[in-house]
Amino acid sequence: MSRIISYRGLIADGGQDTINLHTNDGKTGYKIIKFQCMGPDSSEDIESAIKIYKVIQTAINDTIDFSDNHLLACSIISQSATSQTHAVDRAVIFDNEIFNQDIYVTTSGGDYSASINYYIELKQMDLALDEATVATLKDIRNNN
Repeated sequence: MSRIISYRGLIADGGQDTINLHTNDGKTGYKIIKFQCMGPDSSEDIESAIKIYKVIQTAINDTIDFSDNHLLACSIISQSATSQTHAVDRAVIFDNEIFNQDIYVTTSGGDYSASINYYIELKQMDLALDEATVATLKDIRNNN
């Protein structure tokens, strides 16, 4: 069985939100199928990176490193209140990985930082015992 679940929130610059997904048996898996971000209103200049990680982050920044195996998704939003500097621009990339533990959303701004709204859709699926074991072991390895 699979179904689509969604999460949304407003996260302050430099903040981190936890999305609780873990289960006692680890037999519920998730995969990101949609990740969208937008500023809190149209009157703000914004330059921010919004990222989704498999592990809690101790340092929150706007650096995006695709070689980081903890990174599940990222989005960059650049918005000018007057559209003279730059129009609204967004780039979103997410991994096709299946995970079965909590995920963490962070945001950090560049020259113009602001709170950011995010919307995430996850495909929820039942995992066989071997799939759950592999996903859990990958998460344990990533946390160490």
